Amino acid sequence: MSEPNTFPFVPKRLFFTKGVGVHKDELRAFELALREAGIEKYNLVHVSSILPPHCKIVSRAEGLKSLQPGQMAFCVMARCSNNEPRRLVSASIGCAIPAERSNYGYLSEHHAFGQTERQAGDHAEDLAASMLASTLGIEFDDNLAWNEKEQLWKISGVIVRTRNVTQSAVVGRRGDTVVVAATVFLF
Repeated sequence: MSEPNTFPFVPKRLFFTKGVGVHKDELRAFELALREAGIEKYNLVHVSSILPPHCKIVSRAEGLKSLQPGQMAFCVMARCSNNEPRRLVSASIGCAIPAERSNYGYLSEHHAFGQTERQAGDHAEDLAASMLASTLGIEFDDNLAWNEKEQLWKISGVIVRTRNVTQSAVVGRRGDTVVVAATVFLF
């Protein structure tokens, strides 16, 4: 068996970030949301939602120091936009980390209308934990509330931690509102 993270393109670190942008044009609102998230100057490559084994979570500030303008940055991103005044929009990334760090975990993307930041974050965590639990063979009832499933998984000892990064906003009258939440991988 090889050493952890010795294969090409297996991230060794990651960071979470989020932002909101408002502009009369949706594309500019998206760029402003990326700017608030600190990732507007990178060529973002969207990837699916596997948390690599042994991948260390670092702060946004530390992660951004590792990137150079124009470089390709692999990310898992949730995005939601709307231009209807008073509409609540949210974007969330959930993360489920296995107790055994040599196993992979899961990241989930969730975008919603009408959910508070807390509701969207809990849902994103639930999605990530459900995907991880199913790969680990943990049986559960999908109809249980998130806090009931969370207790079950933590008691089982195979999912050590869940977390989320979520951005929500109420759409104003000035045009499009875009919210983003992202996990950015570092090599």
